[in-house]
Amino acid sequence: MASVDSSGSSVSGRRRSGDLLHAGLAVALLLGVWSVGGLEVSTGKVSTIEAMNGSTVLLPCTYSSCIGIKNLYFNWHYNNNGTMQKLCEAVIPTEGVEPRVHVDHERVDFVGSSKNNNISILLWNITFEDEGEYICFARNPKEKNRNHSAIFTLLVVDQMKEVDNTLTTIIVSVVGGVIGLVIFVMVIKALVVHFLLKDDEKNKECLVSSSGNDNTENGLSGAKADNKGTPKA
Repeated sequence: MASVDSSGSSVSGRRRSGDLLHAGLAVALLLGVWSVGGLEVSTGKVSTIEAMNGSTVLLPCTYSSCIGIKNLYFNWHYNNNGTMQKLCEAVIPTEGVEPRVHVDHERVDFVGSSKNNNISILLWNITFEDEGEYICFARNPKEKNRNHSAIFTLLVVDQMKEVDNTLTTIIVSVVGGVIGLVIFVMVIKALVVHFLLKDDEKNKECLVSSSGNDNTENGLSGAKADNKGTPKA
């Protein structure tokens, strides 16, 4: 009986370990899916922009989530020398529903739309004091309040830098010159081949006409000889 008890306990132990293994794999898969498809916000490929004093700039931000959103909370902050100044905030109830945005800055307008996952803002009539980092933040309760943020840096200048196009102009000029030279050489080659073909045709015509004349002269001289050699009756 003791052996039966030990074998039964070993079987049940293996079953428990197998169940734990399956549960662990399920949790790992769920965590992997959650981490891969989790909430992310982005300010685009270019995270820094130069804008002229007094102009209006777009501060871009979009969000994405593979499992969808519910009551997504987002806000914009300006990092004012370490002090976070709130610009706006809102909650998007669900996908496709436009949020009611509360704006805390007189020169900020919300221009995004939940239809394309856009939570961008406009900053009007910028000054040199507006230069710095702008943080776009979002939190998704559907993903156990997973949150993410992205930073967009604004540089305010007195005047825009002129782009030096000297190198581009030189490259375009060189390429254009090479193409023009190739075309010129091809045209000259075509003309030379054309004239050579014409000369060949003329030479052939001359040879044909001269050989015809020779045959005619030979025929006439042979006829004369025959006439001279014929005896008189």
